[in-house]
Amino acid sequence: MKFISTRNGNYKITGTEAVIKGISPDGGLFVPESFPKVNLPFIDELCDLTYPQTASKIMALFMDDFSEEELFAMAEDAYKCFSDPEDACPVVNVDDAIFITELWHGPTFAFKDVALSFLPRLLTACKKKMGNNEKTLILVATSGDTGKAAIEGFKDVEGTDIIVFYPEDGVSEAQKLQMKTSGGQNVYVAGIKGNFDDAQNGVKRIFADDSVKEELKEKGFALSSANSINWGRLMPQIVYYFTSYCQMVNSGEIELGDEINFCVPCGNFGNILAGWYAKQMGLPIKNLICASNSNKVLTDFFNTGKYSIKDREFIKTTSPSMDILISSNLERLVFEILGRDWEKTALLMKNLKEKGEFEIDKKTLSKKAGCFFADYATLDEVENAISVVYESSDYLLDPHTAVAMVVSESYYDQVEDDTLTIVMSTANPYKFPQAVHQALFGREEKDAFKAMERVAQETGEPIPYALLKLKETPIRFNDVLYPLELRDKVIEYTKKTR
Repeated sequence: MKFISTRNGNYKITGTEAVIKGISPDGGLFVPESFPKVNLPFIDELCDLTYPQTASKIMALFMDDFSEEELFAMAEDAYKCFSDPEDACPVVNVDDAIFITELWHGPTFAFKDVALSFLPRLLTACKKKMGNNEKTLILVATSGDTGKAAIEGFKDVEGTDIIVFYPEDGVSEAQKLQMKTSGGQNVYVAGIKGNFDDAQNGVKRIFADDSVKEELKEKGFALSSANSINWGRLMPQIVYYFTSYCQMVNSGEIELGDEINFCVPCGNFGNILAGWYAKQMGLPIKNLICASNSNKVLTDFFNTGKYSIKDREFIKTTSPSMDILISSNLERLVFEILGRDWEKTALLMKNLKEKGEFEIDKKTLSKKAGCFFADYATLDEVENAISVVYESSDYLLDPHTAVAMVVSESYYDQVEDDTLTIVMSTANPYKFPQAVHQALFGREEKDAFKAMERVAQETGEPIPYALLKLKETPIRFNDVLYPLELRDKVIEYTKKTR
């Protein structure tokens, strides 16, 4: 299978090359030239498989440079670090009406682990297959969870170095400590003065800077990305939509062939886009419910056709991984909405960069992306959802999952639909202990570890040891940079590296 750029359909490369490059030279994102199709017998077969087996079968449809056996070996190795390697993303029944896929049973307790445990193995195999001996420098902009998950995946991987930039005041204390205490001789982490969009734009500028690429090439480095702009990061996320569906079939909640909905907390749009790709492949998905927090740029886009960051206030919320105004993966959906017209896609992305907005005819949007329902949750609604769900069901939500829970209820209030809906849960609640503490006890606790301990004492929900021990782990990275300093810091790092 070939992959093309969303900004130049004539630029075609293999899946192996797409993973290595991360982003197209024209600034576009790589997408499959066509979507592989699956049928119900194929899905029925998946229902008898383990998570790594399912992953290998789904990804083999896209990565035909590799055999299914090669992909299975990578997946089996990747998911050994999960609580249950054979059931990496379990679906739990919170009560009669609420089903949740827990995507956070990996080493950093966030859904990013699902893809970022697999990507390092895939990237290494891709480089080997291409005879590529260059060092790969992974640049990551993170709103909180991607950074640590990428570090855990790539630390001390031979032939690879990783640099992570995060908004200094835009992540939870636990997220920040996870990154600042990271090990690995090939790792560098720095905070950014600004928000996630500033960090992301800074990384994109580096990818677009030919002078940086040339200087790095002289040092034996090639740039790549671990953000979901990289196809190798996005592809593994498709898998858990299939496994979630199969778990519903196996439990008897649905019959094979029945449609279901997914409600997904959305920031950079990669997680829900993976669900849309699964739908294009033939997984019986009826609607995809796009759940935003108060930074509701995606809600406004799906409801009006206009995507605008002009004069829009950036709001810091209790769900910081979703505090994003420029959702990079939306470009891939825009490309599809426009009938894969790469010239129009490139123009709209240029308008977003230069004018802060773009617009798609609402009729076209509805015709091509009518399966999306979008709404948002306020800070008060999120806090209330954490409290109410715990009181009614003895289940602890993190703030991002609480956003999705609120929007899921909004969907049923607005749409006449009795289709079973699965909420995608993106993080362990102890990654955001102050927000959970506030919701449960109605008062602020500034100390993350005191908040963890009080929540654990009240609920009996154990604190993951890896989070608890952050209290005693020495800080390794203290740098805080301005966005325009990122380029020089990357060059400086490559001069120092071994």
